[in-house]
Amino acid sequence: MGASCGPRLSGMQKQVLALYIGFLRAARSKSPEDRHRIESFVSAEFRRNSKLVDRKNFLYIEYLLRQGKKQLEQINSPATLGLSSLNLRFSENQKP
Repeated sequence: MGASCGPRLSGMQKQVLALYIGFLRAARSKSPEDRHRIESFVSAEFRRNSKLVDRKNFLYIEYLLRQGKKQLEQINSPATLGLSSLNLRFSENQKP
């Protein structure tokens, strides 16, 4: 019949899904070790954000989409070998 049985996705949900698929496709062009590292990092980030970010916080989701698109452009660059991140955590007593 051609119609899918799943729920209809909003425009923003489609953008998030397209970004995720874009990262997985970009990872294919890297070495097997880097590919695995990129795939696990991307999966963990999307999972973490899906739990931490309120679905109605459209401004923040749009910010994350823009940030993700920039990262995807960097990964798609032939000069980029892999993906790294810096994770800083501040206690309540410390100020960034």
